[in-house]
Amino acid sequence: MLSIWKRIMYQIKNDKRSLGLLLFAPLLVLTLLYFILGDSDYVPKIAIYDMDQTYITKLEQNANVTLADEKPDIKDYLEEEGADAFLWRDNSGQHITLLEKNSKSAAAVKTIQETNQSLQKGQSGPEISYIYETNEDNQLDSLSYVFLGVLSFFFVFILSGMSFVRERFGQTLERMLMTPISRFAVIGGYTLGYGVLSAIQSILIILFSVYVLKLQVEGSVLLCILVMILMSFSAVSIGALASIFSNNELQMVQFIPIVLIPQIFYSGLIPLDTIPFGLGKLCYLTPVYYGCTSLEKIMIQGKGFMEIMPWVIGSILYIAVLFAFNVKALKKYRRL
Repeated sequence: MLSIWKRIMYQIKNDKRSLGLLLFAPLLVLTLLYFILGDSDYVPKIAIYDMDQTYITKLEQNANVTLADEKPDIKDYLEEEGADAFLWRDNSGQHITLLEKNSKSAAAVKTIQETNQSLQKGQSGPEISYIYETNEDNQLDSLSYVFLGVLSFFFVFILSGMSFVRERFGQTLERMLMTPISRFAVIGGYTLGYGVLSAIQSILIILFSVYVLKLQVEGSVLLCILVMILMSFSAVSIGALASIFSNNELQMVQFIPIVLIPQIFYSGLIPLDTIPFGLGKLCYLTPVYYGCTSLEKIMIQGKGFMEIMPWVIGSILYIAVLFAFNVKALKKYRRL
């Protein structure tokens, strides 16, 4: 038993990558969790109409307040101005309108309620309404776009990465590289092959979620499928890139905490504005951000193709950049 222990320890000692990931990957993930989920210094943005100056002054102590000269179309105003809440009053009392339920809207409501408690003790609370309502009986509806995007990305990344590694260890890739075929054609063929399989998976996930699980989709199901297909090609490309730098399947698995966990944080599960130290801007480096943002706008907000176009273009550019990286990285095995 002691000799087996010594052999295992010796093997781990010589595998610097495994040792480093074993010791430092958990520390990296915990540090990321601390920065992202720790105390946020986010100040809610609240637009108000027809409120007295005393109330405005008090509210400004804990929020960024914008004054509306006249009551606008609240939905368009919140989307265009980027406010977290719109507050106004009429003969029946105060009203708060928010786009959807998230930590930003919760912070805005909390700030308004605390202001009310300090100035209007004993009065009834404001009426709260949301523009984009979800089925309250099904808690999955409000975060369906997150789970669909992350789960699909996770399985495609594992499938493509493991498959690429097996191709190398089965000598298939090496024999192919002995022929005059270009690196561009090799990466293109693998990406297209696994991408088509992943696209089929994406279609099945969307159809099953919508027509069997009855998840709420305000917009077009076809647009959801398009976004999921683009996300699957991104996952295939990232899996291929990780496999090129993996010497075996174990090292491929070791990329999971580094590649996949950050994707979850930038999938829309946490509003990017609330992430401290400007770390929310790192979302542009994660393909899941483009996919899940598009899914949110389709499934929750009912947007069309023109509204999600910037994120669709972002996904396409991300796939193109990853493809170029993979072609370049394949020089590790052959210079052609």
